[in-house]
Amino acid sequence: MQEDFHYYAAYCAAYLAGFDHEESLRIGYADQFCDCCTETYLGKVKGPRAAATTQSQPELASAPGDLLSIQNMTRIWASFHFLPYDLNATLPGHHSKKYMQKYRLICKPNSDQVEETVRIAKGRSLEHFGISMHVLSDTWAHTYFAGTPSLVINNATGFYDLNTDKPLVFSHNPTIPEDPEKGNYVNSPNLMDEVSIMVLGHGRAGHLPDYSFFRYKYMPAWGNYEEIVKDNPADYYLAFRQMVTALKYFHGDIDEFVRGVYDEVSVEPHRERIMAILEKRQVNACADWKAFGEELSGQTIPDFDIFAFEKEYLDAARKEDTFLGRFCAGAIAQKSMITNRIYLSGSNLAGVSVDAEGRRFQRNSN
Repeated sequence: MQEDFHYYAAYCAAYLAGFDHEESLRIGYADQFCDCCTETYLGKVKGPRAAATTQSQPELASAPGDLLSIQNMTRIWASFHFLPYDLNATLPGHHSKKYMQKYRLICKPNSDQVEETVRIAKGRSLEHFGISMHVLSDTWAHTYFAGTPSLVINNATGFYDLNTDKPLVFSHNPTIPEDPEKGNYVNSPNLMDEVSIMVLGHGRAGHLPDYSFFRYKYMPAWGNYEEIVKDNPADYYLAFRQMVTALKYFHGDIDEFVRGVYDEVSVEPHRERIMAILEKRQVNACADWKAFGEELSGQTIPDFDIFAFEKEYLDAARKEDTFLGRFCAGAIAQKSMITNRIYLSGSNLAGVSVDAEGRRFQRNSN
């Protein structure tokens, strides 16, 4: 997903869940800020680098590809963008331990991990709410990819556009503007390197998972290159409804967040409008989501500004009382929880970890 859903759609979901305009803005901002908070940015503002929620292209390009850099990538991408679905998954037949550790990081919605992601945010800050919404919504967009560099898991081929009934031909030139009408799309090249950043997450699928209008089929490496279908409009609509459910849990309107429950009461009256936005063939839906949000609240939604809270943080005597301070606290809690779960499953892909509360558990030897 990208700014249109992470900022503007998150604002809409928060407002429909009962938060006021200012609260909804902070939730939406924190959601989108997960795609901006790099170690480089945190170094600039002298924040805790452990709170990084993403990596910039220069950071990835300069990573040496050794075990420590792969662990750092996995801690970030699996915690915030490709939440593992089943850390104890099994497969028929024989598979190496290394393969299974990577296979178990494949992202899908409605996992134990997404329930825990929402649970640990309950009663915390609006910024933490926004972080959890980023993680939750990305489980829908990033389904079937893993947040670790792996050719045997994330490689993919045979992309076919079900909207136009035509095969997709990718360019590897990131300077070419993507254009649905011309069929111009960009993906990462296949370098046949198991730990290349080219096979981190959905790089081989380009931005297809990030565009809400796309319906497509393709063949993933982890599935022995057997064809699967991805219906983004349907998935994005479920993601939006699940966000409203989780945000109502945060707001105190429901007692428990349960996976597989999607709000109907608040969202259904707007279904036609939302689906029209989701199905519109455009690579950037910010304007449409912004217009919808402003109609809901009657308030102006400012454009997202990565520097909006920087001065507040730099000038503050108590960093923890600022937007960035609260965001960093939530990010560290989320990363610690997921990294710990990966470690306890018997995997070293995210490094050695204990949970945020310092409790230690016996590792699974699978």
